[in-house]
Amino acid sequence: MTDMDAWRDRKRPLWPLALVVPVLPFVSLLLGTWWLTPVFILGVIPLIDLAIGDDRANPPDEVVPALQASPYYRWITYLFLPAQYAALIVCCAAWVTGPSAGLILTAGLVNGIAINTAHELGHKRESAERWLSKIALAPTGYGHFFVEHNRGHHVRVATPEDPASSRLGESFYRFWPRTVVGSLRSAWRLETSRHRLRSRNPWTWRNDILNAWAMTVVLFTALTITFGPAVLPFLVLQAVVGFSVLEAVNYLEHYGLRRQRNAAGRYEKVDPRHSWNSDRLVTNVFLFQLQRHSDHHANPLRRYQTLRSFDVSPQLPAGYATMLVLALVPPLWHRVMDRRVLAHYDGDRALANVAHR
Repeated sequence: MTDMDAWRDRKRPLWPLALVVPVLPFVSLLLGTWWLTPVFILGVIPLIDLAIGDDRANPPDEVVPALQASPYYRWITYLFLPAQYAALIVCCAAWVTGPSAGLILTAGLVNGIAINTAHELGHKRESAERWLSKIALAPTGYGHFFVEHNRGHHVRVATPEDPASSRLGESFYRFWPRTVVGSLRSAWRLETSRHRLRSRNPWTWRNDILNAWAMTVVLFTALTITFGPAVLPFLVLQAVVGFSVLEAVNYLEHYGLRRQRNAAGRYEKVDPRHSWNSDRLVTNVFLFQLQRHSDHHANPLRRYQTLRSFDVSPQLPAGYATMLVLALVPPLWHRVMDRRVLAHYDGDRALANVAHR
């Protein structure tokens, strides 16, 4: 009997539920309401999360190699992309017949959550998965995330220098422009430096930002030709909603947490204390275990099905779907989270990543 025979992934039949998200626009079309997707993601999922609760089970170390190698888990992430693009096409067709705010939120939420799929794919060594990551980013025009997240955020996470790490006392609305602009600037600096170190002009198709942005241009052009110029405002607005969903998740993942400097003046190594985690089962299934964020930062090449929960990681009081809604209401966010940040540092505010007034 092998280790995999002795141990079973109890969530194995649940992982395809992640594909429910890009299917929701089709259900909305059938039911005649474009508010189904926002209500389901921001309302129903938090309630189910609360009812079902946490799952803290970790796979044994001895089964991880076989679990990582299983194609079953990869194909679920691959299938998200055609469903995502089909949903976008359906939303574009609906927009030209009757624009609505619900339609913008529907497409924006689907493509914003697709950035999480891009995140899972973009961390892998396989070239095909890295290209698929850029394809998933194209509908939001956020191709530079491929560069900044992997080579910027993962290096500077939980430090004041990281535009994607939010600070204690900082509202989401202050964080949003800082991270959107800062992440773009950082990505461009990182990518141009990479080419110049190789004595290459950065204005080349080998530039990972330019070829990712080119995918957005080709996609938006094709949709405009197909559905007419009236679809362009929709594409821009849903893209803003989409990358704002990503930045809201960034906001809650490292809020107020800071790596300390060692005797040499360098930041300590990233460990499970530097990310907010949540073991809510439902949201973890829908987000490919993004909520086990501490293990992801410590081991970015681990595939989602092998990520672990650690007792030393600070825990969010709810899943990401609930916390995202809370982040949009700063007084409630600060009331819930600020005391948790301070408790994590035994009341020493000086140890936290604090916003400058």
